[in-house]
Amino acid sequence: MRIDIMTVFPEFFGVLDVSLVGKARRRGLIDIAVHDVRDWTTDIHRTVDDTPFGGGAGMVMKPDVWGHAIDDVRAQADISQTCVLAIPTPSGEPLTQARCYELAKADHLIIACGRYEGIDSRVAQYYASQPNVVVYEYSLGDYVLNGGEVAATALIEAVGRLVPGMVGNPESLVEESHGQAGLLEYPVYTRPANFRGMTVPEVLTSGNHQAVARWRRNQALERTVQRRPDMIARLTNLDKKDTAFLAQYGWIRPKKSDQPVRKVTVRRADNNDVNSLVSLAAQTFPDACPASLDQQAIAQHISENFTAEHISSWLTNSDYIVTVAQLAGELIGYSVVVTNPDLVSDSGAPDNANCAYLSKFYLSRPWRGSGLYELLMAATLQATQNNTVEHRLSHIWVGTHETNKRAINAYKKAGFIRFGRRTFRVGDVDNTDVTLVRELNLAE
Repeated sequence: MRIDIMTVFPEFFGVLDVSLVGKARRRGLIDIAVHDVRDWTTDIHRTVDDTPFGGGAGMVMKPDVWGHAIDDVRAQADISQTCVLAIPTPSGEPLTQARCYELAKADHLIIACGRYEGIDSRVAQYYASQPNVVVYEYSLGDYVLNGGEVAATALIEAVGRLVPGMVGNPESLVEESHGQAGLLEYPVYTRPANFRGMTVPEVLTSGNHQAVARWRRNQALERTVQRRPDMIARLTNLDKKDTAFLAQYGWIRPKKSDQPVRKVTVRRADNNDVNSLVSLAAQTFPDACPASLDQQAIAQHISENFTAEHISSWLTNSDYIVTVAQLAGELIGYSVVVTNPDLVSDSGAPDNANCAYLSKFYLSRPWRGSGLYELLMAATLQATQNNTVEHRLSHIWVGTHETNKRAINAYKKAGFIRFGRRTFRVGDVDNTDVTLVRELNLAE
């Protein structure tokens, strides 16, 4: 790869003689030349700038000087090869690792380092219209530097290290931040194992390579969730363990799906949710019923218990906690907890005056098995625990039909244990439910 740097401060680039870039130059992997743009001026003062048309602060670098300089540098290379003219500018597109991979494939890269108010815009416009030239105006971030030299150095470091042979261990390019994995890199450690009372995570010294790999993967996922959630939304190479881990942070996708994960919000319901809850309740309640139950009985139960008036009453009653899961404006799950034991009259309930009742817990069908269950359950239990001061709650119980093995197993997974049975009427039909109970402050 040939890289030509155009600048008014050529001495700035002595840094490229050291480290991996310097070694790559000496090995012939990268050919870097630095050119002083002032060498193409024609006046005694070697002027490279002038006042801006239309007035305003600062000076603008002259297009004629830059045009002569770029033409001559291009002529020194094979002009038939595609040349990338990279121009650092705060108004450019953000430099990304993906773009660096593309630039690493280029044969010739010219970096035009502007100063003052920048280079006359016609320079970029002109070369963008020329054959075998690709103009790339880029920015390092949402801030302004005195000139393009720092950004040019960053580009050379980022692109140069992707040239084959530049980095000793190519695998490091996969694991690092913004690498092929699409994640921020996991935390790294070295000797000594104990630094000022802080020890290295035990898994890293266990010798279990699979456990180490999983730990690093989870750490990379967690760090990316916390610092760059926009990157999480673009991930496609996720396995079951990845999706289970991400679900803890509210990033989910339907079970057995390859689509990217999406951010779900779990929150307390409000009056704006009434109509959506009516629809979701009618959609999900039949799935909790036994196959033998008459559809007319199910429809009757829904019409008598899931009206807008019923749901509004839950939201206005301080003894009810209604929690919803929302994704892209749509409710995909909800729970209802009755925190006042005096409001629950059920022969199958635990004989405990300090026991809340998990009256409803439903997920939209596409999101079962996505990790949403654990997320909504954790939020439901936490909201109930936060209410323990008023009602001195210590336990919570739930009932589900005795044939609903999926729900029973899910509740057990959440720490509930079987308590007994109750009769639950749907329409005019009596059904036998299993009841389960758990401590609110149960250690997870």
